[in-house]
Amino acid sequence: MSLTAQQIGIIKATVPILAEHGETITTLFYGNMLREQPSLNDIFNSAHQKSGKQPKSLAGALYAYASHIDDLSALGPAVELIAQKHASLYIRAPQYAIVGRYLLDAMQTVLGDALTKDVRDTWAAAYGMLADILIARETELYQNPEHWNDWRPFHIARKEQESAEITSFYLAPVDGQKLPSYLPGQFICVRVQVPELHHLQPRQYSLSDAPTTDGSHYRISVRREVGGHVSNVLHDSMAVGDIIEVAHPYGDFFLDTAKSSADAPLVLISAGVGQTCLFAILNAVVNAGQTDRPISWIHCARNKTVRAFAEDVEALKGRHPLLKTVHFLSQPTAAEVQGVDFNHSGRVSVNRLDTETDLFLSNSKTQYYVCGPDAFMKDTWEGLKKLGVNEERVHMEQFGTGGASRA
Repeated sequence: MSLTAQQIGIIKATVPILAEHGETITTLFYGNMLREQPSLNDIFNSAHQKSGKQPKSLAGALYAYASHIDDLSALGPAVELIAQKHASLYIRAPQYAIVGRYLLDAMQTVLGDALTKDVRDTWAAAYGMLADILIARETELYQNPEHWNDWRPFHIARKEQESAEITSFYLAPVDGQKLPSYLPGQFICVRVQVPELHHLQPRQYSLSDAPTTDGSHYRISVRREVGGHVSNVLHDSMAVGDIIEVAHPYGDFFLDTAKSSADAPLVLISAGVGQTCLFAILNAVVNAGQTDRPISWIHCARNKTVRAFAEDVEALKGRHPLLKTVHFLSQPTAAEVQGVDFNHSGRVSVNRLDTETDLFLSNSKTQYYVCGPDAFMKDTWEGLKKLGVNEERVHMEQFGTGGASRA
């Protein structure tokens, strides 16, 4: 189904309205839907509802959709990201109809008479078109013969503290069957009961190690978040042997060592727990024996106590001579010595990195993988862009609601 020229014009005319009232609409939408359809609380992130991140993200998505309604190809990467995340939550076609009804009702309530029957019908058609695109892509993902298509019980085989804030969980399937592989950088979704909420909550966590050869387990490394419902349950209440529900690995942020150039330099830039997916990539490259590939590992933590995997990364230098590390500490303690415990104080800045030994800027094949908080992502992208790095060589992954922004 496609929109007529008249319908496209109507949607484009609502762009200024969405800019002004978008968050009001989406906040009302979520509130009404989750109150009247309580089972959907098992899908949506309650913390992001409370903080306003989820309504803000949806408002931005609606604005982008309306702005590009005449050229949806521009939204291709965003649609793929949404489909990958939806698949990890096992979103099904009937749920799109529920969302569409409550969204249109919220628009009607907020906009009143300004949302005429023609405008509402046009937005219903536009939403239906987008839903069809997402349902089709998600159906493709579900049809992969290696995928399991509903929540699967795993048990915690091992629990290991990596830093003062980050703990790794080794998850093995209860049925003992060999797990399918994944591409380093991808994530899994886990689902646990949260007592204070009285319902289930899912969270997507990057797989933090290269795929195992025996398919025995997956590993995630979780930072304890202040007020984080799922992270605190995992840290405080889940022990070895406990059962957790897990979805099949998904994600469009990855490095495929079988298809990438074995001598193309690789720059891995992260802040905080953003290093988890990049550590999986690093391990996969080293395991693949790509010893001709220069690698730069650039990471920022507040101080050494919260810096995970530092010893593991150093140990990999013995297997990969072309691996270089650059450590930033944004708030080093008095006992931490520059030149010994870290290279730079303060936050990661591309301007503070050597363009050749850290960024391999003169090599046009260099690939840049970046993961961390939103402001960090934007600053890093802007810094690389100013140095002449084109967008196709910069791969970004942002944790939380929505994707990484280059704006």
